[in-house]
Amino acid sequence: MALASLAAPPTRAVRPHDAQSERGNPHWTRLKDERELDHIPGSDGWPIVGTTFQLLADPIGYGNRMRAAYGDVYRTRSFGRRQVTLIGPEANELVLFDRDKIFSSEQGWGPVLNLLFPRGLMLMDFAAHRADRRALSIAFKPEPMRHYCDALNADIARGVEAWGAGERKFYSAIKALTLETAATSFLGLPLGPEADRLNKAFVDMVQASVAPVRRPLPFTAMGKGYAGRKLMVDYFTRLVRERRAKPGQDMFSQFAMARRDDDPAADLLPEDVVVDHMIFLMMAAHDTITSSFTTLIWHLAKNPEWQEKLRAEARAAAGGDGVPLAYDALGKMELAEMAMKEALRIMPPVPSTPRRAMRDFTFGGYRIPAGTNVGVSAAAVHADPALWPDPERFDPLRFTPAAVAARHKYAWIPYGGGAHMCLGLHFATMQTKLLVHHILTRYQVEAEPGYTPAWQAWPIPKPRDGLQVRLVRL
Repeated sequence: MALASLAAPPTRAVRPHDAQSERGNPHWTRLKDERELDHIPGSDGWPIVGTTFQLLADPIGYGNRMRAAYGDVYRTRSFGRRQVTLIGPEANELVLFDRDKIFSSEQGWGPVLNLLFPRGLMLMDFAAHRADRRALSIAFKPEPMRHYCDALNADIARGVEAWGAGERKFYSAIKALTLETAATSFLGLPLGPEADRLNKAFVDMVQASVAPVRRPLPFTAMGKGYAGRKLMVDYFTRLVRERRAKPGQDMFSQFAMARRDDDPAADLLPEDVVVDHMIFLMMAAHDTITSSFTTLIWHLAKNPEWQEKLRAEARAAAGGDGVPLAYDALGKMELAEMAMKEALRIMPPVPSTPRRAMRDFTFGGYRIPAGTNVGVSAAAVHADPALWPDPERFDPLRFTPAAVAARHKYAWIPYGGGAHMCLGLHFATMQTKLLVHHILTRYQVEAEPGYTPAWQAWPIPKPRDGLQVRLVRL
């Protein structure tokens, strides 16, 4: 299917409740009176805009200042509503593991993402989430994963070979490559020269997720994101019909043929449900792997001794240079996995995670009422020197089995946790190992002495200048 078809009018409109967001969901739990949060320390920020612009300008610095001033439980007001942030591994476990089913992911993420990524797994709760997660998990079983590994090997090898030696903005290069590989592994087709339109749609949708103006008005970030969603709906609706008529081994075919409850007699997932899941997964896989792998390459460029360790490991696992890394050899890339985890610690692709409390609960000595928007912060916990000594230092040995066993299980949460643990985390790990293998066995990655890129933290971290590196052919 050619991307030229994206120019056609959408085949399915965005559902009305997407635009209404919270107002269109009468079953949602709401805070009765925001004054119920007056007893929690914090700041409502400036009149009208609250803390929104402070948060967007420097989310990590702002969070650090709030924590220093008010402690591990504090109140803010952003995007038009009061919310409470809980910091620490115990807070992460309470909210993400959610033993007592207090917290709604749908109602936490919904106000931010409903207009753009409705019904992604991250925006579902409890029985509905379990049913769709189980149906979609078929795409990540061993046999499909072997197929993806073969496709990724070929695409990544071809892509990084074409880079050649010389100066390069790494973020732009890896973003283009991950989109191409996602098309092959996820969609089973090459994107071709019109891939820029697809990429722009994803970029616009992600940027719109943190836009201060929350209505899709013309010429606003939300308006651009909304237009990107319409384009994606049309594209994936056409594709799901093609895949159901003629399924392949790609991930989208697995989704298109998925049934709830693993029952061969059950109906296929509704067409629009498959479309929404695929749009969300493509965004999550494409942008988060781009962010995390860029972070990893930056630290490998600054730490050539670790770069050499990973290069030697990759050569040993694959059996030489210029050969594919077999699916059964992925387990041999232990140092690469530890390095990836350290990059995710330093720069988590999702810096914070929102939820909404559906019942009253108590944490840190504070009663927090039902309807409160509650957030936990991976960025804050991952940088806590009490948990991670010298937290700015790149040290993959923090993730040896012994070191992991000695830490709180929820001190590291780049993939979330509990029932909403990222469904594609094993795919992301596989793709990272393949990228490490194909890049480091071809090139030495270098950066100018003293060069330090500035990072944009929201909505998904990326270097503002694209990360300037030099590739030296081995």
